[in-house]
Amino acid sequence: MSVPPTSRNGGSPAPSARNDALLSINDLHVHFKVYGGILKVLDGVHFAMSPGERVGLVGETGCGKTTTMKSILRILPMPPARIAGGEIMFKGRDVLKMKQRELRKVRSEGISMIFQDPTAALNPVFTVGQQLEAVVKYSIEGKDLSKKEIRERTLQPLREVALPDPERMLGTYPVQLSGGMRQRVCIAMALAASRELLIADEPGTSLDVTIQDQILRLLRELVEEKDVSVILITHTLGVVRETTDRVYVMYAGRMVEVADTPALFDNPLHPYTHGLMEAVPKLTGGGVADGIAGRIPDYMHPPKGCRFHPRCPRAMKVCKQEKPTFYRVDDNHQVACFLYRDSEK
Repeated sequence: MSVPPTSRNGGSPAPSARNDALLSINDLHVHFKVYGGILKVLDGVHFAMSPGERVGLVGETGCGKTTTMKSILRILPMPPARIAGGEIMFKGRDVLKMKQRELRKVRSEGISMIFQDPTAALNPVFTVGQQLEAVVKYSIEGKDLSKKEIRERTLQPLREVALPDPERMLGTYPVQLSGGMRQRVCIAMALAASRELLIADEPGTSLDVTIQDQILRLLRELVEEKDVSVILITHTLGVVRETTDRVYVMYAGRMVEVADTPALFDNPLHPYTHGLMEAVPKLTGGGVADGIAGRIPDYMHPPKGCRFHPRCPRAMKVCKQEKPTFYRVDDNHQVACFLYRDSEK
């Protein structure tokens, strides 16, 4: 049995303390070197999930969600990015220490990612068929398959995402497709080969709400059918509530709360989580939804202590001086906030 990791300040186990973890991120620090200094974007991120689990990752734009997920696949541009510390364990192996051959296997068989902008994710000078075929060949490297078998493996994911006339679709270019169709192609590419973990980075952000709903329903059905673990990155709390088992809340490069989905929505603890909930427009009306005062801190000169304290309506003196550890308020609910240090179980 592995020893639960703790935060740098000691105290309660960080939320990544799961003995059956498929993926475990421990104390991850990522910096970006830019003109004028160093951006300390990720500051001790902890994250974990079990096989077959559907996990949501929520937070404001710019809080580090995508940076965290790109770190898993090691697709951050280096430079300017730099992994300043931590580990990313996938099935017991540290991705950050893998050689290119091992990393290639993880990308081809273990983890795939759907990016939020299908227009940028697809190459405009190659047909859908050429791009899907490249993914299939990458995933079966070393296996001797006929052209007919490769073509069938290319067509099958297009059928699964309910694209009309898959045969014709192979010869089309991304520019000839609508936004929703391009996103379906991206999902097909992500699921063209067997994967254990799928990272969906705000897959409906660039689409209108009707098409977004279709895409998310399709994704949920395919995930359940193929029994794939999923990390869903989004800022839409309603989507998280409907599609995930557990939720991580992220703020300014740190995880601030983690709980089973029903527990988080029934009893949000962190002041930032409360702010996110209050910012959601109400169908019953009642005026403009409340926002969170202030803005995400400057990553070049982040505040000491809790990074949320300049915006927190319940900030205390200790919040400005020390980084909070995770306190276990319930068996399946942890929060990094000094307000709960006396209620830890």
